[in-house]
Amino acid sequence: MAADNNVTGKGFGAIGYGLAAIGPGIGVGIVAGKAIEGMARQPELSGQIRTTMFLGIALSEALALIGIVAGFIF
Repeated sequence: MAADNNVTGKGFGAIGYGLAAIGPGIGVGIVAGKAIEGMARQPELSGQIRTTMFLGIALSEALALIGIVAGFIF
């Protein structure tokens, strides 16, 4: 019976990480899409827009890393 509880706990951990990865995945898509739109509108600012895009993607992916670490801890 104890082995069943361990398997169930790991399954819930995997589901939790899957749910935690959905938000950053959507966020990265939105950030990249809006950056491409901005570069199309103002090509002269593409360098600044690209830098800001990478910063936004990094912050969004940090949430996914926090989610996986929380899954390992709890």
